[in-house]
Amino acid sequence: MSRIVKTGNGWRLGWDAAASEFKGLVGGENWAIELTEEEWNDFRRLNEQLHEAMRQIAQELMDEEQISCELESDRIWLEAEGFPNAYSLRLIVQTGRKAEGYWENALELREAMSTIEGF
Repeated sequence: MSRIVKTGNGWRLGWDAAASEFKGLVGGENWAIELTEEEWNDFRRLNEQLHEAMRQIAQELMDEEQISCELESDRIWLEAEGFPNAYSLRLIVQTGRKAEGYWENALELREAMSTIEGF
């Protein structure tokens, strides 16, 4: 099956391998953005790198400290903000049509991304 759509609390993810241009979909409760395969791959990679950075920084923080961390490629900008075990994620698509998105619970979104196979 080439089309996958997953939803959860405050997030939506989709992948359509047969689509000609926009194969990926990311969204929240009331919004969605289609992504090219390159944008999708950058989003996945940067999301994982941010998660790892938050995990590593956590070792240096006191329990009540929050952090903000951002990464970007030519196509995608991401920012994680909050506690290492409960942070939000902001997305800006920097190419073509330009778009912006936000998830309150980035960890659930990250876990769901890892279940979409074929990458």
